Amino acid sequence: MLQLMRAFVSMSLFLLLAASALPAASKPHVVAFGKWQTVKWFADAPAKQVPAKEAQPSDLKIRPLYVDSKPKETTFGPPHEVTDRIFVVRRAYRVNDSLPTEDAKSPHWRWQLGGWLQVDRLSGRVSALNLPEFDPEYSSTAWYRDYAAYCGVSDDGKKLYALVAQLGRRKPVLKKALGDASDGGPEANCEPPRWQRQPIQVTFAPAEYDDATFAVRGHSADLVPEEIDEDIPSR
Repeated sequence: MLQLMRAFVSMSLFLLLAASALPAASKPHVVAFGKWQTVKWFADAPAKQVPAKEAQPSDLKIRPLYVDSKPKETTFGPPHEVTDRIFVVRRAYRVNDSLPTEDAKSPHWRWQLGGWLQVDRLSGRVSALNLPEFDPEYSSTAWYRDYAAYCGVSDDGKKLYALVAQLGRRKPVLKKALGDASDGGPEANCEPPRWQRQPIQVTFAPAEYDDATFAVRGHSADLVPEEIDEDIPSR
């Protein structure tokens, strides 16, 4: 009888330890957007182009991003569904625009456009994407699958690049110089790139330069040559 009780206790302890070693069932996360609201947005125009006092605000439509009913970020524009689990969306945020000589007790909050966020519906994780040479004011992004195509601007603001980035990769799939960047703002530099499938190609249309089309193959991209007229005139 004593041996039977010992065996029962040993089995109970084994089952208890085994159960504690099992991973806890993951709680499903609820990811949702809140209501839209319109705020004023001031682009940081170059001093030689528009004096700060003459800068005109633009309307910016934003909405909060919630994870399990808790606000995580403020977003701008529609999301792009990468998979049935992952989506990306632009971030918007407020920055204190007060000067050192102004009253610190009354911050002058100003809305700014940020980069892109990656959201995992299963884990509820919201993480910032580091897109190479991405400029929040100058880069208009066009997504296709897990590729982001946009015109990037060099750190000194002088050069314009055609860029294609892929989620999960640090280095861009494509980075080609298009020419000098303009001071006229995003529209004066480059329109949102145009994607096509079969074969996968993306076309960049900078305002001051010729269009450039690139074929995207996995982790690389090649310039698509222009069509050549086969009708050769006789001598």
